[in-house]
Amino acid sequence: MPVHLIEGDLSPDLLEAYLASEYLAIDTETMGLNPHRDRLCLIQLCNEHDRVTVIRVTTLVMPRLVELLQAERPMKIFHYGRFDLAMLRKNLGVRVWNLYDTKVASKLARTYTQAHGLKDLVRDVLGFSLDKSAQQTDWGSANLSSHQLEYSANDVRYLIQLKARLDEMLSREGRLDLAQECFRHLPTLAELDLAGWQGLYEH
Repeated sequence: MPVHLIEGDLSPDLLEAYLASEYLAIDTETMGLNPHRDRLCLIQLCNEHDRVTVIRVTTLVMPRLVELLQAERPMKIFHYGRFDLAMLRKNLGVRVWNLYDTKVASKLARTYTQAHGLKDLVRDVLGFSLDKSAQQTDWGSANLSSHQLEYSANDVRYLIQLKARLDEMLSREGRLDLAQECFRHLPTLAELDLAGWQGLYEH
């Protein structure tokens, strides 16, 4: 399906469609990696029907998006959700629940490798290569290129497939319950990051 680019909040029809989904893959693109300094530029969404929406963040008042993110259903799927959760919390004031993180799942399931980036995961688990050449580009530009849009869409397009495959591996290795406990901790970890806490669990 084509990528749907919108500015600002979801339409009522998009909200209804996503709320009726079982899964919702989510990612963000920002001007940098410091939530207190760097602007949130894009929020990407994709459900199990490959309905991809890229939201250009032109306002931080998005009640329909907040409703979707706070809803118990659908399950929200991230890759390295710790950062995205912090950005969404900082900018939209939203705390996301019922979530899954493919990077955490990969680290628990694929202990035979240290390669847990999205490109590595898609290649090794799904069997094809992602083009990541647009990763470090100006996401705040008023004129996003088709290459940037495709890149941002691909960051969510395969997360639901990855979840299914990683769940098989986690179940096989007896680590699915542990993974779910880790996912439940991620919103708290994002809060700690925003508050500046580091090494809280260290001696």
